[in-house]
Amino acid sequence: MVRNATIPAFSLRRQMLRMSWNKYNLYNMTQRSRVVNNSNKTLYQQKWASKKDTRAYHGDQITERQWQSMFKTRLPTANTKVGGVEPHPPVFALTYAEMERRLDFIVFRSNFAPSIYAARQLVGHGKVTVNGKPMPFPSHRVTDGDIVTVEPTSILTLKKTSKSAEESAEASSEEGATSGHAAPMEFVPQPFSQPFLFVPDYLEVNYNTCSTVFLRSPISRPGKTEIPSPFPPQMHALAYEFYARNRK
Repeated sequence: MVRNATIPAFSLRRQMLRMSWNKYNLYNMTQRSRVVNNSNKTLYQQKWASKKDTRAYHGDQITERQWQSMFKTRLPTANTKVGGVEPHPPVFALTYAEMERRLDFIVFRSNFAPSIYAARQLVGHGKVTVNGKPMPFPSHRVTDGDIVTVEPTSILTLKKTSKSAEESAEASSEEGATSGHAAPMEFVPQPFSQPFLFVPDYLEVNYNTCSTVFLRSPISRPGKTEIPSPFPPQMHALAYEFYARNRK
């Protein structure tokens, strides 16, 4: 279900986790890292609570109908042997794997936007292209090998270099007349963003060109799951069972 706009996204009372660098969201993550006691809940209540919490993080801006159209009961795994033993991977952590193909998710996972909401806005404002073509639809799902490019001037962490205004104007005019290159920019980290500045294995990001290649669907390996999530695989398993049982 889509989040109620009248309720703050980073409420310290509700402590719902979001895809965001917001400092209150980071605080909520530290509080939610404590072990939750479900001994007083029925199995259905545990499934529903896990579904609510995981959906708050994985696509709270997506309606349940949109999500269930993407939901797949078969989850991808990589059954590679480690030391002659083939342990069962935490495959249920890939319950929301199909969402990672969405354009707004790719922009956020590539660290081009400080939140999934900002990524959605970038796409909607026409600042993102797919294979060189404008794509103003955040719900667009890419295919393997697609190249997603974001306009550098729209990225929060990129700022113009410390050159004077006169030097920048002269350099940009000369470069524009000769090669058409834009003025250089530098990376400026944002407060509280450091815990989120990493790239998943299924993306290949080039920060020189502000572009990302979607390599493949996220997979689950023995002892490792590629989708970033603040929740353990056990919660994803309960959410998966909720959707698999109630799928129409």
